[in-house]
Amino acid sequence: MRAPNQSRAHLWFIAPALVLMFLVLILPILIAGYMSLTNFSLGNDGADFVGLKNYTDIFTKSTYEKMFGATLRYVGVTVPVSVALGLGAALLVNSVTRFSNVYRTIYFLPVMAALIAMAIVWEFALHPQIGIVNTTLERGCGTWLEVWGWLARGCADGFPLWLGDRDYAIWTLCFIGIWQGFGFNMVLYLAGLTGIPRDLYHAAEMDGTKSGWEKFRLVTWPMLGPTTVFVVTISFIRSFQVFDTVEALTRGGPSKSTYVMMYAIFEKAVKQNLMGIGAAITIVFLAFVMVLTLIQRWLVERRVHYV
Repeated sequence: MRAPNQSRAHLWFIAPALVLMFLVLILPILIAGYMSLTNFSLGNDGADFVGLKNYTDIFTKSTYEKMFGATLRYVGVTVPVSVALGLGAALLVNSVTRFSNVYRTIYFLPVMAALIAMAIVWEFALHPQIGIVNTTLERGCGTWLEVWGWLARGCADGFPLWLGDRDYAIWTLCFIGIWQGFGFNMVLYLAGLTGIPRDLYHAAEMDGTKSGWEKFRLVTWPMLGPTTVFVVTISFIRSFQVFDTVEALTRGGPSKSTYVMMYAIFEKAVKQNLMGIGAAITIVFLAFVMVLTLIQRWLVERRVHYV
């Protein structure tokens, strides 16, 4: 029978980690939760308790409806496309025998580059008069005039303001997000591909599986299940956290078409000093992240259970 001090020894070892977790993670969330129930602003002597008014405003006012719409459009486009491109790039890089490290470096460069610096580069590239994108499209009009009707209209009417038109701004940011994120997904998928035993492919060939598509469908894709769950979850969280490109390129405009959640938190809490509503948006954002994390955990445990 162990002495009482021995049975509690493990508590002393985990106590520093628990205290640090409380101070760094739990306490800020509790403070933000309390602030979200008030009209607190920096510089004021006190704050009035307003209950759920901030949350009611978030889910009823048109400004925040645009916030959710822009966020969901960005996430709904960026996540599946970046995951699919990441998987495709990983399969291609994994299949080549020469210069594979060069390809990996090229695809991963956007991830290593400072996003705010690359956003400035994109701002110049998408400039309506001197940007390389519109300049290239204008020069290619003669070639593509018979192919794409929208390009023909662009040649006649001038190409759109990619960052200044509310019909194009959010999709332009989605393209930049995909360009910046799929290299990271490629690296994660490459790690998953290296963990697939080669014996599975040999066994599949002995069972009559010859084509590459059949090997991918029967062996590669099922074995990449846990990796895919992780990649999708990380991509969702990264997409919800988009801020740099919005601040550098559109500042939530035009007409709130790129007014994503992280930028809304920055605008309300920092620019307008409305800490209460900013904290409420933060809590809603954390709720989204928590739900995604729980879904990932459930999917992984469900797969382990069936395996």
